[in-house]
Parts: sequence; structure tokens; C-alpha cells
Amino acid sequence: MSKLQKSALSLKQFLLRQEVLKLYRDIFRTIKQVPDEKTRMELKEWAKTDFKNNKHHTDETAIKSMLHYGKKSLKDLQNSLALSKS
Repeated sequence: MSKLQKSALSLKQFLLRQEVLKLYRDIFRTIKQVPDEKTRMELKEWAKTDFKNNKHHTDETAIKSMLHYGKKSLKDLQNSLALSKS
């Protein structure tokens, strides 16, 4: 078996991975909008650590659950930023 075959993702895995990467990018785009530099740095560190600590997961259900939690956290952060701007 070649290396490509061993590491090739199924379509479901590929789509899930794309969703995780999109969430990661969206979180960092949102963090850039945080006005306080100290808070911004803490949020960046939290996000990096959280993704790094969970990157070993392969169970689709666990990944979907973490995605749901991540999207909720992102929405909460966006709502907080929107409220602080008004």
C-alpha cells in the first residue's frame, strides 16, 4: 500500500476537515476584531491550544460535537463584539 492510499481521506472525512478549517479561519477573523490587545492575544492562544489539543480525534461523532461547540463559541464571541460596538 502506498503512502497516498494510507493517508487518503474519505469524502466524509475531507468535508469534515474542510468544515474544521473554515471554523478555525472564522474564529481568527473574528478575534482580529477584538479591540483589547491583551484579550485578543488570550483568545488566540485559547483557540490555537484548543484546536491543537483536539486534532488527534478521528471519531466523526466527536468531531461533529466539537464543531458544534466551536460554532456556538464563535457565535457567542461575535454577539459580544456586536454588543460592545453598539
